[in-house]
Amino acid sequence: MAHSHSHVAPPPLTPEAKAQQRRALRIMLLTLIPLAVWTIGGLIMLWPTNTAAHVKSDISTYSVAGLQIPTGRIVEAQPIPCDGLTGSTQAGGADQQQTCGKVKVLMLDGPEAGQEIPEITMTAPVYSSGVQIGQNIKLFRVPMEGAPPAYQFAEFERTAPLIVFAIIFAAVVILVAQPRRGIAALLGLVFSLLMMAYFIFPALISGSNPIMVGLIGCSAIMFVVLYATHGFSARTTAALLGTLFGLLIVAVLGYVAVSWAHLTGVAAEDDVQLAASAPDMKMTSVVLCGMIIAGLGVLNDVTITQASAVWEIAGGGETRTSVLFRRGMRIGRDHIASTVYTIVFAYAGTALATLLMLSVYNRPMLETIQTEMFATEILSSLVGAIGLVLAVPLTTAISAAVVGASQRNRGEISLRTDGGGGGLRGDALVDR
Repeated sequence: MAHSHSHVAPPPLTPEAKAQQRRALRIMLLTLIPLAVWTIGGLIMLWPTNTAAHVKSDISTYSVAGLQIPTGRIVEAQPIPCDGLTGSTQAGGADQQQTCGKVKVLMLDGPEAGQEIPEITMTAPVYSSGVQIGQNIKLFRVPMEGAPPAYQFAEFERTAPLIVFAIIFAAVVILVAQPRRGIAALLGLVFSLLMMAYFIFPALISGSNPIMVGLIGCSAIMFVVLYATHGFSARTTAALLGTLFGLLIVAVLGYVAVSWAHLTGVAAEDDVQLAASAPDMKMTSVVLCGMIIAGLGVLNDVTITQASAVWEIAGGGETRTSVLFRRGMRIGRDHIASTVYTIVFAYAGTALATLLMLSVYNRPMLETIQTEMFATEILSSLVGAIGLVLAVPLTTAISAAVVGASQRNRGEISLRTDGGGGGLRGDALVDR
């Protein structure tokens, strides 16, 4: 049984609609090109060349001179009482006696490779996590003058689960998001990590302005990630402009929050060690740049969703800009509400141990949230949420203005030049 498909050509755009479309696209390009030039110029000017010169020369890889962390395999394991064992705590009476562990380890690498270390003790939380014969663990090897080296338990060897879950993650992304887009998203993730490792972190250590480093680094990430993943189109450009606008809001509010709340960036022992290791870096820079990077994650998700929502609404036949904006904002309001919950729950999950300690100590809530550890996270979440909320209507308005003049049921406006005259064709459409 054969059936035919009939395609009804969309009515031609009126001169007013074409002019509106070209004007919206021209404004987008006039905004986008200076931002791209600013981003590239900022990368060239702020790119760190000699990070080692800004790090104290007496800071070694580890805190103890000559410390190594070789790998060993557990060949014997037995429980022992925790009485007097360093790092263990006694919960109560005899009925609450904790059980620690003692293991024999065959060294797989290091100076004593092939030898057995007869007695490595483990605290109760470590031993109760499921120690088994055949597991690989990491040990601290501390050299001792005139005596054999001392060994202590350091960590479980976690290479296998990290690799397996990374493979599962990549496979799920590629299969669900379709191969081309999934692979592009993964490559964008790799680029983001490289940008942070080779530009943002070294630039902060070198003492560069944290606002400029955060904005330029995140802008470079967004230019590459959004266009590589979603293609060079008006929809993607609208999402990019909304994201960059939100980042600017986060940077400004973050600066106000850090200054007004007197956030020092030194709230834990690791912060003290970091401050001593990189004297040219202000610890407030870490807090401020961290706010910008944290805001990037939620902004990217919301803006690209808003732009796609407006294009889907327009695909149903709606062409009026005001109606597209109102309908897009209905979706945006739901997305804002759910994202605010996500921010709160994500922080509660990562800081669960600290929150539980607050319950144990029963400190007043108002007093607790004013400590730097909590105030930093709360202000970072609030600043990111404000930037997110303001980015939604801007992204929706840009998307509605650009797509509003189009009257094709299932199309996407494409940014490209006219081969004949070299000018921008605002009415050019490509099927998705």
